[in-house]
Amino acid sequence: MEILAALIDGFWVALQPVNLGLAFVGVVVGLFVGAMPGLGSVNGVAILLPFTFVIQQMTGTATSPMIFLAAVYYGAMYGGAISSITLGIPGASTAVATTFDGRPLALRGHADRALVIAALASFVGGTISTILFTLFAPPLATVALEFGDPEIFALMLLAFATFIGLGGEDVPKTIFSICFGLVLATVGFDIVSGEPRLVFFDITGFSHGIRFLVLAIGIYGIGEMLWTINASRSEDKMSKVTISTSRILDGVKRFGETWRGTTIGSTLGFFVGILPAAGATPASLMSYGVAKMTAKDPKSFGKGNADGVAAPESANNSASTGAMLPMMTLGIPGSPTTAVLLAGMVIWGLQPGPLLFSEQPDFVWPLIGSFYISNFVAVVVNLAFIPVFIWMLRMPFNILASLIFVLSVVGTYAAYQNMFDVWLMVFFGIGAYFLRKLDYPVAPAVLAIVLGPIAEPKLRQSLLFSDGDISIFFTRPISGPIMIIAILLILFPVIRFLLRRLRPEAKAS
Repeated sequence: MEILAALIDGFWVALQPVNLGLAFVGVVVGLFVGAMPGLGSVNGVAILLPFTFVIQQMTGTATSPMIFLAAVYYGAMYGGAISSITLGIPGASTAVATTFDGRPLALRGHADRALVIAALASFVGGTISTILFTLFAPPLATVALEFGDPEIFALMLLAFATFIGLGGEDVPKTIFSICFGLVLATVGFDIVSGEPRLVFFDITGFSHGIRFLVLAIGIYGIGEMLWTINASRSEDKMSKVTISTSRILDGVKRFGETWRGTTIGSTLGFFVGILPAAGATPASLMSYGVAKMTAKDPKSFGKGNADGVAAPESANNSASTGAMLPMMTLGIPGSPTTAVLLAGMVIWGLQPGPLLFSEQPDFVWPLIGSFYISNFVAVVVNLAFIPVFIWMLRMPFNILASLIFVLSVVGTYAAYQNMFDVWLMVFFGIGAYFLRKLDYPVAPAVLAIVLGPIAEPKLRQSLLFSDGDISIFFTRPISGPIMIIAILLILFPVIRFLLRRLRPEAKAS
């Protein structure tokens, strides 16, 4: 009852006209920030952080500017799906997994349904995670502290294991794709010795490594554009997409069909989000992999499966709230965006940590109340703007392809202000096109370059701590079971593949 009373008081503050207006403006701004390739929640929150000082001076409290930034964060999580579905370009790294099935749905003339699923799944994921945050913040923060380097590495290995199925029946090509992504993830300076690794031809541009957004925009922007031009498919369906209130309502009614993916993304996303240094991108990719692994028709993933949109979208919104938990209760940012939010809290004179809930309830509970409000505002705004998003698909593909190319180039340059990364993005796009021509899956490589920079330091730090003894991953109470499950998931499809190869030989003899 004490929590409920505090939450009601928080709602009362969050619903004041100033705070409600800031939440609305923040969601709308975040929606378009998330939809623009190369921006995303991190850049959006960082760019708007100075503006919050004006808000603080006007309102005289740190609650209002934090509500505004949190609304931008929420809106950006929603917005990332827009360009992923309509253009095939992930607005941010958190929306990469949405392109796997969202774009195929759009190519088949069902972009409206994909956008409705993305909006409603995001709403469900955000709401469930906010409820969990409200009820269990302090104990969940304690659980998150139990995850040391071995546990986080085990979790990353589990993510790779769940993605083994992304290559369909061709497991060797999937494993090759993962290994190729891990190699790309090691480009740059070694985290321990500081020595350069795989700096090809001594080109200084490789010294900072292969940036994930460069890879993602190249593969799902340029690569998808080239693939669509070559296949000359779906142009009529894309340019003749119709939208009406009845179609949107039909999409809302059919949302229940995606309960499996939404449930997986909402729960898994939150618990991955609360882990320090994890965040929404690994959560969305892992949720997609688990949804595919547990589906009755895993072969339909990558071809326009509705659960393939619901799982990552519910996961990235759930994880965004989960990442706020360690930031507020422990002072440890759970994602790059929450690191910016943490800096803002410190600037505003707040001290994140275990005492924040008891010493600053006037800040905490209005902020939590704004999570619910921003989540509701975001789904309403997103559904209302679907006709605008569909309008982009009505353009002839020769114009749309030019727009995709320009947005890819501008988005990459805007993110890093480096022409080398632009050329690298184009190179990855061409490479992705040829990999698809050879039936190599690109999604596992994307997963590897996301999780590789997280998994490698955790692996090396764990081995340094244990003097090179790998048993540290199996003897700890949390990492041990996770490692065993991951190894079993990896071995199962490999053994199944070998048995299928041996059966024809046995019949022949």
